[in-house]
Amino acid sequence: MAVFTPVTDDEARAFLADYPLGAFGSLHPIAEGVENTNYRLETDGARHVLTLFEARTDAASLPFCQGLTDHLAAGGFPAPRPVRNRHGDWVGTLNGRPAAVIEWLSGAWLRDPSPGEVEAAGAMLARLHLEAEDFPVERANPVGPVMWRTLADRSATAAQGEDRDILDGVEAALKRLDDPWTEDLPRGPIHADYFPDNVLFDGGQVSGVIDFYFGCTDLLAYDLAIALSAWGFDGAGVPIPGAVEAFRRGYEGVRPLSPAEARALPRLGEAAAIRFTLTRLHDRIFHDPTKLVTPKDPGAFFRRAAWWREAA
Repeated sequence: MAVFTPVTDDEARAFLADYPLGAFGSLHPIAEGVENTNYRLETDGARHVLTLFEARTDAASLPFCQGLTDHLAAGGFPAPRPVRNRHGDWVGTLNGRPAAVIEWLSGAWLRDPSPGEVEAAGAMLARLHLEAEDFPVERANPVGPVMWRTLADRSATAAQGEDRDILDGVEAALKRLDDPWTEDLPRGPIHADYFPDNVLFDGGQVSGVIDFYFGCTDLLAYDLAIALSAWGFDGAGVPIPGAVEAFRRGYEGVRPLSPAEARALPRLGEAAAIRFTLTRLHDRIFHDPTKLVTPKDPGAFFRRAAWWREAA
């Protein structure tokens, strides 16, 4: 369960006194995600998400993340609008954590999307890139190559067995990749975590894109590479027949890649696979057993890296 910081009803009522949401109804933990604490919040017949941002989320990044979703939603994109409190702020403090109230979007994420739904998800990512291009705020990628090096070095201090084997493979990949960002490719605001569990569907259509907390300013093709790595493979890292092609078809039906982006995509795909391998590896090695979250398998993403190398 993704509840790291408990919140009682009375604590929620006190926090929500600063918000124009009406009377408090109820608070229910949301058992999804691994980064932040989330509750479903009911107030006077309306529904929102109450999020407490845990240590891994940089509080200084929240104005970018909340501002981007607000900008997208204002233009009609299905992103959740953050709610401002009576002081005009999107973020307050609850139980020692930065906290925000966010619009609840209808729908649910799909564990086994059809090819048509995968294609629709690809089209929505392209739409996100186009509709976010005039968002004026920038944020450096918090999990870019500099952080990869940090994660690898720290993991090396405690990796054993399978984790050590994966780390050795990651080190070889990092030497081979060097800096995948050397080409002058289109940049802009990206989601950077466009996984199936962050895309909601309702009636076969995309009804919401959520969890922009890794959002940053980076290569648009890198965001596509992350998404292809997320949607194109099963939980064990085995390619799903036709899924990569369906997602890319949907994306390029809205925003065709330039020739340079298409050439760079396999290299960026391997970089994306290494990025998620490292964060999962680090989380597994340094897992706190008191937290009610099971670390994800880094090997599943490391297997994706080999697929991307073969695609080059």
